[in-house]
Amino acid sequence: MTQADRLRALLAQDTCHIMPCCFDALSAKLISQEGYALTFMSGFAASASRIGAPDLGLMSYGEVVDQARNITEAIDIPLIGDGDTGYGNAMNVRRTVAGFAKAGCAAVMIEDQLAPKRCGHTPGKAVVGRDEAFDRIRAAVDERTRLREAGGDILILARTDARHEHGLSEAIDRAARFAELGADILFVEAPKTVEEMTQVCQNLPGPKMANIVEGGETPDLPVAQLHEIGFSLAAYPLSLMAAAMNAMVTVLRGMRDDTRPGQMDFTELRRRIGFDSYYDTSEAYASSRRS
Repeated sequence: MTQADRLRALLAQDTCHIMPCCFDALSAKLISQEGYALTFMSGFAASASRIGAPDLGLMSYGEVVDQARNITEAIDIPLIGDGDTGYGNAMNVRRTVAGFAKAGCAAVMIEDQLAPKRCGHTPGKAVVGRDEAFDRIRAAVDERTRLREAGGDILILARTDARHEHGLSEAIDRAARFAELGADILFVEAPKTVEEMTQVCQNLPGPKMANIVEGGETPDLPVAQLHEIGFSLAAYPLSLMAAAMNAMVTVLRGMRDDTRPGQMDFTELRRRIGFDSYYDTSEAYASSRRS
């Protein structure tokens, strides 16, 4: 069973899956250890952790796909990768889809923002025209088809940010066309009310994703209500990043007073990183045994 197959099976379930978003291999590993069924590589958080810069299109394709590869090698649950705008024209989109599939992602997100893209809940974002937006998804689906014929597999998560500039009706129309073109999952970014979220789900087919940014434009609803509205996935792109940053700043401030509050016990830290399992496995090899 491929990771894409595992994701299909999850999407077929009558539930809304909580999807904590990772930003590196360690955060993804913690998500898996805590029993979550899947994760999403947050572009916002990955940009912050890898290059210490905001999610404003500064990370290159190579950096993003490398980050995704590091994550998939650390976990055995499906990862949805953030493919941004596809990094160029339709042919670049095809390369992006192929690259994320090769990196082990179960799905890749392709969006209709104008490059360089921006975080969906920050000012200044704009979208390309309909023809270019549809061309991107058509290219992504074509590459998915080619991969399947060659023995590979990946799902396409199609995102539109048209709500910001052109209103909800345009966003829904674009997403509906994405579905007609063959996208597997639909994502209308930043609906502003429960009523708008309901309209999205009532007017679009197949699995839909909600993006819950703490302090962002979309209402932070209980998962049961998201399921009732019609969402299959609920992404939380900043929860782990915000918690990690807060914890690090707290410790750094405490160190001035010779305190280090809130640290994980060293034994648990080693276990979660993988020291214990490494040592257990290494006992089978004389050259790798602990002295």
